[in-house]
Amino acid sequence: MNNFCTLFNSLYLSRGLAMYRSLEKCAGNFHLYIFAFDDECYDTLIRLRLPKATIIPLSDFEDEQLLAIKPTRTTGEYCWTCTPSIILYSIRKFGLSNCTYLDADLFFYADPAVLIEEAKGASVIITPHRYTPICDDSESGGIYCVQFVYFKNSAEGMAVLEWWRAACIEWCYNRREPGRFGDQKYLDLWTTMFTGVHVLEHLGGGVAIWNVEQYDFVHRIGQVWGRELASQHLFPVIFYHFHALKYAEKKSFSLAGSYVVSDNDVEFLYKPYIKALVSVERELKSLSHRVVAHETYEIPRIRTSLRRMFKLYVLGKFREFYHQSYFLR
Repeated sequence: MNNFCTLFNSLYLSRGLAMYRSLEKCAGNFHLYIFAFDDECYDTLIRLRLPKATIIPLSDFEDEQLLAIKPTRTTGEYCWTCTPSIILYSIRKFGLSNCTYLDADLFFYADPAVLIEEAKGASVIITPHRYTPICDDSESGGIYCVQFVYFKNSAEGMAVLEWWRAACIEWCYNRREPGRFGDQKYLDLWTTMFTGVHVLEHLGGGVAIWNVEQYDFVHRIGQVWGRELASQHLFPVIFYHFHALKYAEKKSFSLAGSYVVSDNDVEFLYKPYIKALVSVERELKSLSHRVVAHETYEIPRIRTSLRRMFKLYVLGKFREFYHQSYFLR
């Protein structure tokens, strides 16, 4: 069995639930350990009774070391700080042979087991950003992305994981310093400091906003495939990382922030994801209309400009904002 863990609070609840539902659809034998970072998130997830998930409240997970540094970190920084700790907790508490950390804003299009099988028994798997040159942030942000990080419960795997936890407790902030950025820049050291670390080669593991310009996408044999434009190499898309996607008012979304997405990306990657988000929103509202499961950004002058309202509501798009109806047509 492949074991996964993730963490999120109520403002990421819709994304986290969409990720879980995509695993249910695509993955075979798996279990997801979800660390709920506020009470509303925990209570809602418990009520959903997800058959392939275990929900862990913050109070069960936090230890003295984490509680001691918690006041020194922002909410986001504390989540980053906790990333290696939730993996270690899952492995130790539940006696797991392996555990893979997943960012809550991933969405799966195919079974991730193929990514773990590629490593052929390695104790750790890390995924490179594969930046498009114009987006390259390797020097200060890191070569590798904390999005899909696998650990085997072995001497090699635990050595890396325990080192990472200690490093994040000592320093994990949302600022750039030489050799440090959040929980992420530490990964750059692993291939030289430790043995048993595999760098993922499968292009379908780690498609994201910072590299998507290198590919176009098609449907083949009932699933989404990517084509690397430089080599024409075809690969099945396993997951996409929806970094920079934001919920906006009027049932709308900003897809990419300052990044660029094409109509091809929207059709094959974003449309299934937005449909999934809309579906889980309905699922959550069926439990309680009081659940606030995401942030909401303002659309400039949308209430006062007839032209902007026409574009958003009728055409489905205004500037970087897409109405959900655009994806449901």
